[in-house]
Amino acid sequence: MIKLFTIGFTGKNASQFFGLLRNNGVSSVIDTRISNASQLAGFSKGGDLQFFLNEIGGMGYTHNLDFAPTKELLDGYRNKIMTWAEYETAYLNLIDMRKIGDKVRPEQLHQHCLLCSEHGPEKMPPSVAGRIFPTSLQ
Repeated sequence: MIKLFTIGFTGKNASQFFGLLRNNGVSSVIDTRISNASQLAGFSKGGDLQFFLNEIGGMGYTHNLDFAPTKELLDGYRNKIMTWAEYETAYLNLIDMRKIGDKVRPEQLHQHCLLCSEHGPEKMPPSVAGRIFPTSLQ
């Protein structure tokens, strides 16, 4: 069975965030954020996060926009222009158009974790992408 986790950094301190990843045996984090360099990201800024993941847990890191929503799509949901159901449908269509299944085989994602900025898994773009084999780290 393939385990693909999802996690958001919002609402977690570094100890909680890295502890969840380490305690669940995550081997690599796939950053799905449109921008991974925001000052608001704190410990989860791209370059810093890559360093911390390796130092704290020997985990890998990649920033892969194939799993990211477009800015327009994310803004549409966050600004209440579309419902969560509409967002999910549009996001899944986007993932399908990007042909991620042709680029990555599911077994390559085993023990990986998709990262976004959201707090809980219920409204997390990676959770939608990872529905095939989801396990969320809260």
